[in-house]
Amino acid sequence: MQQRPNPGEIYRHFKNKLYQIVTIAKHSETGEEMVVYQALYGDFSVYVRPLSMFTGEVDYEKYPEVQQKYRFEKVQPPKAVTENQNSVEVVASQTADEADTPGVNPKLLMILDADTYEEKYKLLTEMRSDMTDRLINDLSVALDIAVDDGPVDRRYDQLKSAMATLCKYEVKRLR
Repeated sequence: MQQRPNPGEIYRHFKNKLYQIVTIAKHSETGEEMVVYQALYGDFSVYVRPLSMFTGEVDYEKYPEVQQKYRFEKVQPPKAVTENQNSVEVVASQTADEADTPGVNPKLLMILDADTYEEKYKLLTEMRSDMTDRLINDLSVALDIAVDDGPVDRRYDQLKSAMATLCKYEVKRLR
């Protein structure tokens, strides 16, 4: 059995989808510990499964082609982000194997770490050429902005428009 998951951690399912831990809950009838986790793709559905199953090993008889040892394995985000005057450099202390591991996009972290919506908007504008469906999905969920499905360019424009509205109505006093 592997380490107990904690809220906020990101795990990769052996079928290569990412999930974020919401919490550990207790079944009201049996007292069994359950993991509550949310998909980081699609409609961001929330799921629950027993802790023992979540941290258990893959059934190699049923899935002989799977390389991952555990059903869910923790994904390590980049260790630090340092800022220069005009650019942001990601400092990753990853092994060669971890370099290919999908994790938290540093561009997402940059936007979320910005103090004002104006700063977020500026970073979003600078990242236009790097926009992906996943980054748009992550940003829209994190910033509570509704973005329709469709081509990346149209979705980016919707996100940018919503962010411009947030900039317009952001209260800047008492900060």
